[in-house]
Amino acid sequence: MQELHLLWWAVLLGLAQACPEPCDCGEKYGFQIADCAYRDLEAVPPGFPANVTTLSLSANRLPGLPEGAFREVPLLQSLWLAHNEIRTVAAGALASLSHLKSLDLSHNLISDFAWSDLHNLSALQLLKMDSNELTFIPRDAFRSLRALRSLQLNHNRLHTLAEGTFAPLTALSHLQINDNPFDCTCGIVWLKTWALATAVSIPEQDNIACTSPHVLKGTPLSRLPPLPCSAPSVQLSYQPSQDGAELRPGFVLALHCDVDGQPAPQLHWHIQIPSGIVEITSPNVGTDGRALPSTPAASSQPRFQAFANGSLLIPDFGKLEEGTYSCLATNELGSAESSVDVALATPGEGGEDTLGRRFHGKAVEGKGCYTVDNEVQPSGPEDNVVIIYLSRAGNPEAAVAEGVPGQLP
Repeated sequence: MQELHLLWWAVLLGLAQACPEPCDCGEKYGFQIADCAYRDLEAVPPGFPANVTTLSLSANRLPGLPEGAFREVPLLQSLWLAHNEIRTVAAGALASLSHLKSLDLSHNLISDFAWSDLHNLSALQLLKMDSNELTFIPRDAFRSLRALRSLQLNHNRLHTLAEGTFAPLTALSHLQINDNPFDCTCGIVWLKTWALATAVSIPEQDNIACTSPHVLKGTPLSRLPPLPCSAPSVQLSYQPSQDGAELRPGFVLALHCDVDGQPAPQLHWHIQIPSGIVEITSPNVGTDGRALPSTPAASSQPRFQAFANGSLLIPDFGKLEEGTYSCLATNELGSAESSVDVALATPGEGGEDTLGRRFHGKAVEGKGCYTVDNEVQPSGPEDNVVIIYLSRAGNPEAAVAEGVPGQLP
Protein backbone atom coordinates (compact mmCIF):
# COMPACT_ATOMS: atom_id res chain seq x y z
CA MET A 1 0.00 0.00 0.00
CA GLN A 2 2.85 2.34 0.88
CA GLU A 3 4.57 1.57 -2.43
CA LEU A 4 1.35 2.39 -4.31
CA HIS A 5 1.12 5.72 -2.46
CA LEU A 6 4.71 6.61 -3.37
CA LEU A 7 4.06 5.64 -6.99
CA TRP A 8 1.03 7.96 -7.05
CA TRP A 9 3.12 10.88 -5.78
CA ALA A 10 5.80 10.12 -8.36
CA VAL A 11 3.20 10.27 -11.11
CA LEU A 12 1.91 13.60 -9.80
CA LEU A 13 5.46 14.99 -9.56
CA GLY A 14 6.16 13.89 -13.11
CA LEU A 15 3.05 15.62 -14.37
CA ALA A 16 3.99 18.78 -12.47
CA GLN A 17 7.42 18.80 -14.12
CA ALA A 18 6.07 18.11 -17.64
CA CYS A 19 7.38 20.40 -20.38
CA PRO A 20 6.87 20.43 -24.17
CA GLU A 21 9.78 18.68 -25.86
CA PRO A 22 11.11 21.73 -27.77
CA CYS A 23 11.10 23.93 -24.65
CA ASP A 24 13.06 24.30 -21.43
CA CYS A 25 11.12 24.58 -18.19
CA GLY A 26 12.42 25.42 -14.74
CA GLU A 27 12.46 27.82 -11.84
CA LYS A 28 14.42 31.07 -11.80
CA TYR A 29 14.23 33.90 -9.26
CA GLY A 30 11.08 32.34 -7.86
CA PHE A 31 9.30 32.24 -11.23
CA GLN A 32 8.29 29.11 -13.12
CA ILE A 33 9.67 29.75 -16.61
CA ALA A 34 9.03 27.98 -19.91
CA ASP A 35 11.50 29.04 -22.58
CA CYS A 36 10.42 28.15 -26.12
CA ALA A 37 12.19 31.00 -27.95
CA TYR A 38 14.16 30.38 -31.14
CA ARG A 39 12.69 26.90 -31.67
CA ASP A 40 11.27 27.43 -35.16
CA LEU A 41 7.78 26.63 -33.83
CA GLU A 42 4.72 27.04 -36.04
CA ALA A 43 2.17 26.52 -33.25
CA VAL A 44 1.97 26.93 -29.49
CA PRO A 45 3.05 23.50 -28.20
CA PRO A 46 0.85 21.63 -25.68
CA GLY A 47 1.95 20.14 -22.39
CA PHE A 48 3.06 23.09 -20.25
CA PRO A 49 3.03 22.78 -16.46
CA ALA A 50 0.00 24.57 -15.06
CA ASN A 51 2.15 26.62 -12.69
CA VAL A 52 4.17 28.38 -15.42
CA THR A 53 4.28 32.14 -14.77
CA THR A 54 6.64 33.23 -17.59
CA LEU A 55 6.42 31.91 -21.13
CA SER A 56 8.67 32.98 -23.99
CA LEU A 57 7.69 32.04 -27.54
CA SER A 58 9.68 34.84 -29.19
CA ALA A 59 11.52 34.43 -32.50
CA ASN A 60 9.48 31.53 -33.85
CA ARG A 61 7.21 31.17 -36.87
CA LEU A 62 3.79 31.31 -35.23
CA PRO A 63 1.25 32.45 -37.86
CA GLY A 64 -1.56 33.18 -35.40
CA LEU A 65 -2.99 32.62 -31.94
CA PRO A 66 -6.18 30.52 -31.87
CA GLU A 67 -8.89 30.55 -29.21
CA GLY A 68 -7.67 28.95 -26.00
CA ALA A 69 -4.02 29.02 -27.07
CA PHE A 70 -2.88 29.50 -23.44
CA ARG A 71 -5.59 27.67 -21.55
CA GLU A 72 -2.99 25.36 -19.98
CA VAL A 73 -1.18 28.22 -18.23
CA PRO A 74 -3.84 30.25 -16.36
CA LEU A 75 -1.27 31.64 -13.88
CA LEU A 76 0.84 33.26 -16.56
CA GLN A 77 2.21 36.69 -15.64
CA SER A 78 4.59 37.34 -18.55
CA LEU A 79 4.06 36.31 -22.17
CA TRP A 80 6.66 37.09 -24.84
CA LEU A 81 5.62 36.62 -28.47
CA ALA A 82 7.80 39.12 -30.33
CA HIS A 83 9.36 38.41 -33.72
CA ASN A 84 6.92 35.82 -35.00
CA GLU A 85 4.68 35.86 -38.08
CA ILE A 86 1.43 36.38 -36.20
CA ARG A 87 -1.28 37.94 -38.35
CA THR A 88 -4.40 37.09 -36.34
CA VAL A 89 -5.13 36.92 -32.63
CA ALA A 90 -8.49 35.17 -32.33
CA ALA A 91 -11.13 35.99 -29.75
CA GLY A 92 -10.42 33.95 -26.64
CA ALA A 93 -6.72 33.51 -27.33
CA LEU A 94 -5.72 35.74 -24.39
CA ALA A 95 -8.95 36.13 -22.42
CA SER A 96 -8.09 33.45 -19.83
CA LEU A 97 -4.88 35.19 -18.70
CA SER A 98 -6.34 37.28 -15.90
CA HIS A 99 -2.99 37.36 -14.00
CA LEU A 100 -0.98 38.62 -16.99
CA LYS A 101 1.22 41.65 -16.25
CA SER A 102 3.47 41.81 -19.34
CA LEU A 103 2.46 41.06 -22.93
CA ASP A 104 4.85 41.50 -25.86
CA LEU A 105 3.34 41.08 -29.34
CA SER A 106 5.77 43.41 -31.09
CA HIS A 107 7.41 42.80 -34.45
CA ASN A 108 4.70 40.66 -35.95
CA LEU A 109 2.20 41.15 -38.80
CA ILE A 110 -0.93 41.59 -36.68
CA SER A 111 -3.81 43.23 -38.50
CA ASP A 112 -6.68 41.29 -36.90
CA PHE A 113 -6.66 41.50 -33.11
CA ALA A 114 -9.37 40.47 -30.61
CA TRP A 115 -9.42 43.75 -28.66
CA SER A 116 -12.20 42.45 -26.44
CA ASP A 117 -9.74 39.97 -24.88
CA LEU A 118 -7.95 42.91 -23.27
CA HIS A 119 -11.06 43.57 -21.19
CA ASN A 120 -10.15 40.53 -19.05
CA LEU A 121 -6.51 41.54 -18.54
CA SER A 122 -7.00 44.03 -15.73
CA ALA A 123 -3.59 43.22 -14.16
CA LEU A 124 -1.66 44.17 -17.31
CA GLN A 125 1.16 46.68 -16.77
CA LEU A 126 3.15 46.42 -20.02
CA LEU A 127 1.65 46.06 -23.51
CA LYS A 128 3.94 46.06 -26.53
CA MET A 129 2.16 46.00 -29.90
CA ASP A 130 4.64 48.06 -31.90
CA SER A 131 5.86 47.10 -35.37
CA ASN A 132 2.66 45.42 -36.56
CA GLU A 133 -0.01 46.12 -39.19
CA LEU A 134 -2.72 47.56 -36.94
CA THR A 135 -5.02 50.03 -38.70
CA PHE A 136 -7.74 50.50 -36.09
CA ILE A 137 -8.14 50.54 -32.31
CA PRO A 138 -11.68 50.59 -30.83
CA ARG A 139 -12.41 53.48 -28.50
CA ASP A 140 -13.02 51.08 -25.59
CA ALA A 141 -10.06 48.76 -26.28
CA PHE A 142 -8.22 49.75 -23.08
CA ARG A 143 -11.21 50.29 -20.81
CA SER A 144 -10.12 47.69 -18.22
CA LEU A 145 -6.37 48.38 -18.23
CA ARG A 146 -6.23 50.70 -15.21
CA ALA A 147 -2.92 49.18 -14.07
CA LEU A 148 -1.20 49.65 -17.45
CA ARG A 149 1.99 51.70 -17.19
CA SER A 150 3.62 51.32 -20.60
CA LEU A 151 1.90 51.10 -24.00
CA GLN A 152 3.75 50.82 -27.30
CA LEU A 153 1.80 51.28 -30.52
CA ASN A 154 4.52 52.82 -32.69
CA HIS A 155 5.31 51.62 -36.20
CA ASN A 156 1.83 50.47 -37.12
CA ARG A 157 -0.64 51.65 -39.77
CA LEU A 158 -2.92 53.74 -37.58
CA HIS A 159 -4.58 56.60 -39.47
CA THR A 160 -6.55 57.96 -36.53
CA LEU A 161 -7.43 57.31 -32.90
CA ALA A 162 -10.86 57.84 -31.35
CA GLU A 163 -11.08 60.59 -28.77
CA GLY A 164 -10.86 59.15 -25.26
CA THR A 165 -8.92 56.04 -26.30
CA PHE A 166 -6.34 56.58 -23.54
CA ALA A 167 -8.71 58.00 -20.91
CA PRO A 168 -9.10 54.72 -18.92
CA LEU A 169 -5.31 54.35 -18.56
CA THR A 170 -5.03 56.16 -15.26
CA ALA A 171 -1.66 54.57 -14.37
CA LEU A 172 -0.05 55.16 -17.78
CA SER A 173 3.40 56.76 -17.65
CA HIS A 174 4.90 55.84 -21.05
CA LEU A 175 3.26 55.87 -24.49
CA GLN A 176 4.77 55.37 -27.91
CA ILE A 177 2.63 56.20 -30.95
CA ASN A 178 5.28 57.54 -33.33
CA ASP A 179 5.68 56.40 -36.93
CA ASN A 180 2.04 55.87 -37.76
CA PRO A 181 0.52 57.33 -40.97
CA PHE A 182 -1.89 59.71 -39.26
CA ASP A 183 -4.59 61.51 -41.26
CA CYS A 184 -4.45 65.02 -39.85
CA THR A 185 -8.14 65.83 -40.12
CA CYS A 186 -10.58 67.04 -37.50
CA GLY A 187 -10.73 63.61 -35.87
CA ILE A 188 -7.10 63.76 -34.73
CA VAL A 189 -7.06 67.28 -33.26
CA TRP A 190 -7.99 65.93 -29.81
CA LEU A 191 -4.78 63.85 -29.78
CA LYS A 192 -2.63 66.95 -30.27
CA THR A 193 -4.41 68.71 -27.40
CA TRP A 194 -4.16 65.67 -25.12
CA ALA A 195 -0.48 64.98 -25.92
CA LEU A 196 0.50 68.57 -25.13
CA ALA A 197 -1.34 68.55 -21.80
CA THR A 198 -0.73 65.04 -20.43
CA ALA A 199 1.95 64.09 -17.90
CA VAL A 200 2.49 60.80 -19.77
CA SER A 201 5.94 60.50 -21.36
CA ILE A 202 5.55 60.42 -25.16
CA PRO A 203 8.96 60.09 -26.88
CA GLU A 204 9.82 60.92 -30.50
CA GLN A 205 7.08 63.53 -30.84
CA ASP A 206 8.58 64.86 -34.07
CA ASN A 207 7.87 61.43 -35.55
CA ILE A 208 4.21 61.59 -34.58
CA ALA A 209 3.44 63.26 -37.86
CA CYS A 210 0.86 63.69 -40.59
CA THR A 211 0.84 61.55 -43.72
CA SER A 212 -2.23 63.22 -45.17
CA PRO A 213 -3.62 65.53 -46.39
CA HIS A 214 -0.76 66.31 -48.75
CA VAL A 215 -0.46 69.93 -47.62
CA LEU A 216 0.29 68.73 -44.06
CA LYS A 217 2.46 65.73 -44.94
CA GLY A 218 5.42 65.50 -42.56
CA THR A 219 4.02 68.06 -40.11
CA PRO A 220 4.47 66.88 -36.50
CA LEU A 221 1.17 66.58 -34.69
CA SER A 222 2.45 68.94 -32.00
CA ARG A 223 2.76 71.69 -34.64
CA LEU A 224 -0.53 71.01 -36.42
CA PRO A 225 -2.14 74.35 -37.35
CA PRO A 226 -5.73 75.10 -36.28
CA LEU A 227 -8.31 73.30 -38.42
CA PRO A 228 -11.89 74.46 -39.10
CA CYS A 229 -13.67 71.71 -37.17
CA SER A 230 -17.14 71.49 -35.65
CA ALA A 231 -19.35 68.69 -34.39
CA PRO A 232 -22.59 68.04 -36.29
CA SER A 233 -25.75 70.01 -35.63
CA VAL A 234 -29.21 69.10 -36.90
CA GLN A 235 -31.62 71.97 -37.47
CA LEU A 236 -35.29 71.31 -36.94
CA SER A 237 -38.00 73.84 -37.82
CA TYR A 238 -41.51 73.74 -39.24
CA GLN A 239 -43.04 76.16 -41.73
CA PRO A 240 -46.52 75.63 -43.31
CA SER A 241 -47.67 78.70 -45.30
CA GLN A 242 -51.02 79.50 -44.03
CA ASP A 243 -52.57 79.49 -40.66
CA GLY A 244 -53.65 75.99 -39.83
CA ALA A 245 -53.26 72.99 -42.14
CA GLU A 246 -53.91 69.33 -41.59
CA LEU A 247 -52.18 66.26 -42.97
CA ARG A 248 -54.88 64.25 -44.72
CA PRO A 249 -54.69 60.84 -46.41
CA GLY A 250 -53.18 61.08 -49.90
CA PHE A 251 -51.09 64.15 -49.19
CA VAL A 252 -47.38 64.23 -49.96
CA LEU A 253 -45.27 64.62 -46.84
CA ALA A 254 -41.82 66.19 -47.21
CA LEU A 255 -39.24 66.36 -44.46
CA HIS A 256 -35.99 68.25 -44.79
CA CYS A 257 -32.95 67.66 -42.61
CA ASP A 258 -30.58 70.62 -42.56
CA VAL A 259 -27.23 69.59 -41.08
CA ASP A 260 -24.06 71.49 -40.39
CA GLY A 261 -20.58 70.51 -39.28
CA GLN A 262 -16.97 70.24 -40.40
CA PRO A 263 -16.09 67.86 -41.94
CA ALA A 264 -19.46 67.58 -43.69
CA PRO A 265 -21.61 65.13 -41.69
CA GLN A 266 -23.07 61.95 -43.13
CA LEU A 267 -26.88 62.01 -43.05
CA HIS A 268 -28.97 59.00 -42.04
CA TRP A 269 -32.75 58.59 -41.76
CA HIS A 270 -34.24 56.30 -39.10
CA ILE A 271 -37.97 55.74 -39.58
CA GLN A 272 -40.15 53.86 -37.10
CA ILE A 273 -43.57 53.00 -38.51
CA PRO A 274 -46.21 50.38 -37.52
CA SER A 275 -44.68 47.72 -39.76
CA GLY A 276 -41.15 48.12 -38.35
CA ILE A 277 -38.00 50.20 -38.75
CA VAL A 278 -36.66 51.63 -42.01
CA GLU A 279 -33.03 52.77 -42.23
CA ILE A 280 -31.89 55.00 -45.11
CA THR A 281 -28.16 55.68 -45.09
CA SER A 282 -27.76 57.28 -48.52
CA PRO A 283 -29.89 58.96 -51.20
CA ASN A 284 -32.12 56.56 -53.11
CA VAL A 285 -33.54 58.98 -55.69
CA GLY A 286 -31.95 61.58 -57.96
CA THR A 287 -32.86 65.22 -58.32
CA ASP A 288 -35.50 64.17 -60.86
CA GLY A 289 -37.19 61.98 -58.26
CA ARG A 290 -36.33 58.74 -60.03
CA ALA A 291 -34.81 55.78 -58.19
CA LEU A 292 -31.01 55.67 -58.42
CA PRO A 293 -29.53 52.64 -60.21
CA SER A 294 -27.65 51.65 -57.04
CA THR A 295 -30.88 51.46 -55.04
CA PRO A 296 -32.21 47.96 -54.30
CA ALA A 297 -35.24 47.28 -56.49
CA ALA A 298 -34.39 50.39 -58.50
CA SER A 299 -36.98 49.41 -61.08
CA SER A 300 -39.68 50.48 -58.60
CA GLN A 301 -40.03 53.87 -56.90
CA PRO A 302 -38.92 53.82 -53.23
CA ARG A 303 -41.73 54.33 -50.73
CA PHE A 304 -39.52 56.74 -48.78
CA GLN A 305 -37.63 58.94 -51.24
CA ALA A 306 -34.36 60.31 -49.83
CA PHE A 307 -32.59 63.10 -51.72
CA ALA A 308 -28.94 64.14 -51.53
CA ASN A 309 -29.91 67.61 -50.23
CA GLY A 310 -31.39 66.15 -47.03
CA SER A 311 -35.03 65.98 -48.09
CA LEU A 312 -37.25 62.97 -47.53
CA LEU A 313 -40.45 62.63 -49.57
CA ILE A 314 -43.36 60.30 -48.78
CA PRO A 315 -45.99 60.51 -51.55
CA ASP A 316 -49.59 59.48 -50.86
CA PHE A 317 -49.06 59.56 -47.09
CA GLY A 318 -51.35 57.20 -45.16
CA LYS A 319 -51.81 55.39 -41.86
CA LEU A 320 -49.05 52.93 -42.76
CA GLU A 321 -46.53 55.79 -42.79
CA GLU A 322 -47.47 57.27 -39.42
CA GLY A 323 -44.64 57.14 -36.92
CA THR A 324 -41.38 58.72 -35.79
CA TYR A 325 -38.99 60.14 -38.38
CA SER A 326 -35.44 60.77 -37.14
CA CYS A 327 -32.57 62.48 -38.88
CA LEU A 328 -29.05 61.64 -37.69
CA ALA A 329 -25.84 63.43 -38.68
CA THR A 330 -22.37 62.03 -37.96
CA ASN A 331 -18.81 63.17 -38.56
CA GLU A 332 -15.40 62.55 -36.93
CA LEU A 333 -16.27 64.75 -33.96
CA GLY A 334 -19.58 63.19 -32.98
CA SER A 335 -23.23 62.96 -33.93
CA ALA A 336 -26.53 64.80 -33.55
CA GLU A 337 -30.12 63.68 -33.92
CA SER A 338 -33.60 65.17 -34.12
CA SER A 339 -36.97 63.50 -34.53
CA VAL A 340 -40.55 64.30 -35.44
CA ASP A 341 -43.69 62.22 -34.84
CA VAL A 342 -46.02 62.32 -37.84
CA ALA A 343 -49.70 61.34 -37.81
CA LEU A 344 -52.78 61.97 -39.92
CA ALA A 345 -55.19 64.65 -38.71
CA THR A 346 -58.28 63.38 -36.91
CA PRO A 347 -61.40 63.86 -39.11
CA GLY A 348 -63.47 66.79 -37.94
CA GLU A 349 -60.62 68.81 -36.42
CA GLY A 350 -60.27 72.24 -37.97
CA GLY A 351 -61.34 73.23 -41.46
CA GLU A 352 -59.76 72.79 -44.85
CA ASP A 353 -60.07 74.30 -48.31
CA THR A 354 -60.12 72.29 -51.54
CA LEU A 355 -56.37 71.81 -51.34
CA GLY A 356 -56.40 70.89 -47.64
CA ARG A 357 -54.11 73.75 -46.70
CA ARG A 358 -55.90 75.15 -43.67
CA PHE A 359 -54.09 74.36 -40.46
CA HIS A 360 -55.34 74.46 -36.96
CA GLY A 361 -52.42 74.07 -34.63
CA LYS A 362 -50.12 75.19 -31.87
CA ALA A 363 -46.59 74.39 -30.76
CA VAL A 364 -45.44 73.83 -27.22
CA GLU A 365 -41.78 74.55 -26.48
CA GLY A 366 -39.75 71.84 -24.84
CA LYS A 367 -36.24 72.25 -23.46
CA GLY A 368 -34.90 73.09 -26.87
CA CYS A 369 -36.72 76.36 -27.79
CA TYR A 370 -37.83 75.47 -31.29
CA THR A 371 -39.44 77.95 -33.67
CA VAL A 372 -42.61 76.93 -35.42
CA ASP A 373 -43.89 78.68 -38.53
CA ASN A 374 -46.48 77.48 -41.00
CA GLU A 375 -46.05 77.09 -44.73
CA VAL A 376 -47.46 74.72 -47.36
CA GLN A 377 -45.98 74.51 -50.86
CA PRO A 378 -48.09 72.54 -53.34
CA SER A 379 -45.91 70.70 -55.85
CA GLY A 380 -48.62 70.68 -58.47
CA PRO A 381 -52.30 71.48 -59.00
CA GLU A 382 -53.35 68.31 -57.17
CA ASP A 383 -50.41 67.54 -54.87
CA ASN A 384 -50.00 69.23 -51.52
CA VAL A 385 -46.63 69.07 -49.81
CA VAL A 386 -46.50 69.69 -46.09
CA ILE A 387 -42.86 70.60 -45.45
CA ILE A 388 -41.19 70.05 -42.08
CA TYR A 389 -37.66 71.44 -41.89
CA LEU A 390 -35.58 69.67 -39.23
CA SER A 391 -33.62 72.50 -37.66
CA ARG A 392 -32.43 71.94 -34.13
CA ALA A 393 -29.47 69.99 -32.75
CA GLY A 394 -29.96 67.67 -29.85
CA ASN A 395 -32.36 65.05 -28.61
CA PRO A 396 -36.04 65.19 -29.50
CA GLU A 397 -38.18 67.04 -26.97
CA ALA A 398 -41.94 67.10 -26.52
CA ALA A 399 -43.53 69.80 -28.65
CA VAL A 400 -47.09 68.97 -29.62
CA ALA A 401 -48.67 70.26 -32.82
CA GLU A 402 -52.40 69.77 -32.85
CA GLY A 403 -53.85 68.97 -36.25
CA VAL A 404 -50.47 69.32 -37.99
CA PRO A 405 -48.23 66.53 -39.25
CA GLY A 406 -46.43 65.54 -36.16
CA GLN A 407 -45.12 66.35 -32.74
CA LEU A 408 -42.11 68.53 -33.11
CA PRO A 409 -39.04 68.26 -30.88
